[in-house]
Parts: sequence; structure tokens; C-alpha cells
Amino acid sequence: MGAPLTFIALLIELMIGYPDRLAKAIGHPVTWMGRLIDWLDTKLNRENAGAEARRRAGSIALLILLVVVGLISFMVERTLLLLPLGFFALALVASTLIAQRSLFSHVASVADALEEGGVEAGRMAVAKIVGRDTASLDQAGIARAAIESLAENFSDAVVAPSFFMVLASLPGAALYKAINTADSMIGHRTERHRDFGRTAAKLDDIANFPASRLSAMLFAAGAAITKGASGSAAWRSAWRDGPKHVSSNAGYPEAAMAGALGISLGGPRSYHGTETDGAWLGDGRRELTIADIRAALNLYARTNGLLISLVLLVALITSAL
Repeated sequence: MGAPLTFIALLIELMIGYPDRLAKAIGHPVTWMGRLIDWLDTKLNRENAGAEARRRAGSIALLILLVVVGLISFMVERTLLLLPLGFFALALVASTLIAQRSLFSHVASVADALEEGGVEAGRMAVAKIVGRDTASLDQAGIARAAIESLAENFSDAVVAPSFFMVLASLPGAALYKAINTADSMIGHRTERHRDFGRTAAKLDDIANFPASRLSAMLFAAGAAITKGASGSAAWRSAWRDGPKHVSSNAGYPEAAMAGALGISLGGPRSYHGTETDGAWLGDGRRELTIADIRAALNLYARTNGLLISLVLLVALITSAL
């Protein structure tokens, strides 16, 4: 059931996304997970505890999160499948764990802001989707940050939940989103979370390993059918430069995007006032423009279409067996 469910969920999310009115009224599954993570962080992450104790507490917190999310998602799936048209209701719920439509919209808003309001508006728009400091970014830096976010989030917000949904239906995708959300909230190497969030960070690295490589391959395939992009360059760049990134799971799709478009991504950036000298991915132009964001969005749209087609193919094969 996993592949058919994923195919329908992808189509639903592509068409309607997650309505803002619904998000304001009841929140979103990821925000619900976030509230539980924040509560566990508050209750279990004792600042006066030693490093080993905080690592154990972080592992316990992650285990509680996964048990809660796994049980709820399993019960939701079993209950919905008992109802008339329950499969489609389940697909509607599953679509909330995928973010292909919202990802396109958020990155497109950066290009629109740059085009309509200049660099200052672009900085404000890109600050909503990246964690780096944006106050001093020029147009090239804004474009680079937006394209990197598009490539990385295609992997962890679209391909990864789809991958785990194919494997294990709604619970698989929900458990992945729980791990990914935990990493984003407590997996950073801050003083508070260096030990408490270590298990979450390591598990997220493992969970994202297959999707990041699959995303790079999909970008290469998408580039091969996109005018002005190069599939072969995307492939070479991904496997040559992807491992150079501080996080190879982000490096593979970003390097593939860079190679496909003939640009360079990565390089130096600043987080919370601290400069980081990141590796350059790709060997193309570094002075990026609004047109490069638009080109990246075009490649993303075609690549996402290939992902949906691939899931449909898996669904047809598994249904025939």
C-alpha cells in the first residue's frame, strides 16, 4: 500500500498543499511534533547534569517521541482504512508530511522579493527559509541561499518522507518527520544541545542518507530533460563535491543542483555572527542572479515530476506482484 498511498499523497499536496487557514486553526503535524520535542527538552535536558547523563536523556526523549508518533500514526492509518473512502482520507493526511508545493512557493517568493523590492526585500524573504545570517547578503548571496535551500529541502522535505512512506506507509513518513524535526530543534551543536541532541542528529544523518543520494540522481535526471541544464555535469558535481559539504546529506543534492545549472553553491557563510568557511560545490559562476533562482525552480519542478512518476512506477509494479 505504501507506493499507491505516496503517489496519491504527492498529487494531493501538489494540488492543494496545506491551507494557511487550516494551519492557523489547528496547526500542522510538524508543529505538533515540535511541541512535544520542546516539552521533552524542557523536562529532561537538565543543565546541571553531566555530558553522559544528558546524552542518555536525549536518547530517552527521542525514544518517547518516536513511540508516541509511531503509535498515533499507526492508529490513524488503521482507523481511516476502516472507513468508506478511507484510503483517500489517509492519503490526505499523508500529504501533510510532504512539502513540495510550499517549498516551491517559499523559494519563488525570494525571487519575487528581489525582483520587486530589491536586496533588502530579498534578505527578509530568504531569512524565512534559511538559518544563516542574512543581514549582509548581496543579491548573489541571497540567490545562493535560496537555491541551496531548494536543493536540500527537496531531499529532506519531499524525497525522504516519500521514500519512507513507500516503505512503511503513514507511520514510516511520520517517524521520519519526527526524527528530522528533532534534529532541527535539538540537533544543533549549541551548549544546551551538544549532548542532549546528539542521538537525534546521528539518527537524522542515517535517515537522510538514502534520500540525499536519490535526490542527487533525480536532479541529474531532471537536468537531462531541462533546457539549459546539464545532467552529466549534475552527476559529476554531486559525486565529486557532495562529500565536501560539512553535511554530505545536504551536499549531494546541492552539488547536483550546482552542476546542473553551471553555478557554484556553498562557500563562506555566517551563523549567529560566526563565519564558516564552507566548501564550494560546483565549478560554475558564483555571481548569481534572480534568473538563477528561476532556473533552479524550473529544474526542481521537472525533477519533482520525475519523482512522482517514479513513485507511480513502483506503485504499478508492486500492485502487479
